Amino acid sequence: MEGFLAEPAWIALRLSLKVACWATLLDLVFGVALGYLLARKRFPGRELLDALLTLPMVMPPTVLGYYLLVVIGRHGPLGAWLQQMFGINLIFTWQAAVIAAAVVAFPLVLKGARAAFETVDTQLEQAARVLGISPFGVFLRVTLPLAWRGVLGGTLLAFARSMGEFGATLMVAGSIPGKTQTLSIAVYEAVQAGQDDTANLLVLITSVVCIVVLVAANKLTPNRNPQA
Repeated sequence: MEGFLAEPAWIALRLSLKVACWATLLDLVFGVALGYLLARKRFPGRELLDALLTLPMVMPPTVLGYYLLVVIGRHGPLGAWLQQMFGINLIFTWQAAVIAAAVVAFPLVLKGARAAFETVDTQLEQAARVLGISPFGVFLRVTLPLAWRGVLGGTLLAFARSMGEFGATLMVAGSIPGKTQTLSIAVYEAVQAGQDDTANLLVLITSVVCIVVLVAANKLTPNRNPQA
């Protein structure tokens, strides 16, 4: 019985980890870039852009899933283009699960990165420019090293959120065992089927993974005040 339960659980765990890793990588790249833009640049519509990018944090995941279906579905603008040009269909694939998880978790990286960049003293960046360092070099050698704690904290939280994503993933990727059935969806399916033992195991695995990630976040982003 234990072996029967373990195999589907580990398959779902591996898939969830793969989806969360790819989603977090996408969030890190775009979240850092846009977080820096919002923290350092002043332009019309800046706060509106910030609100739109933060929207996935407060919008129901099923609504986000519907929007993704409209965009990447076979009849959507991006989905139709991918199908016509490259023969790629994203719906009901693990790649669709990555997109869904990335969209839902993106605000966590964005907010963490923006807040971290806003705490960096701009005079240090100006001093580096005076010394002849290029703007990109200033970002890599001055800004990012000073803001890494906030960026890392947001990234780890995004990873944990991606691991637990359910609503949007179910909308665009479905529930195909071994292909798109992540831990969260596997728990739902097990409960619906009355498989309490399987559900308990999956919940335990999910909880342990999330706790480990949160503990790592606390360890890797220590309190700035050593006396606290």
